[in-house]
Amino acid sequence: MFVKPAPGRAVRWPGTRRLLSEAGETVPETTFWLLCERNGDVVKATPPVAAPVAAQPAPAIPPAPEVQK
Repeated sequence: MFVKPAPGRAVRWPGTRRLLSEAGETVPETTFWLLCERNGDVVKATPPVAAPVAAQPAPAIPPAPEVQK
């Protein structure tokens, strides 16, 4: 599930104690995160849509130089 910290809240990941990004992150649907949601510490959000990357042709590989004997 994708969540963001509620306005004015800072939430840490269990275990690592790293702060949850204000932009939101995908988290496992565990008891910890469900309780955070129920307590109003995080809110469910829609994940940002990644901009499609235009396909670029592979760079041309120059021919290997000839070895003179």
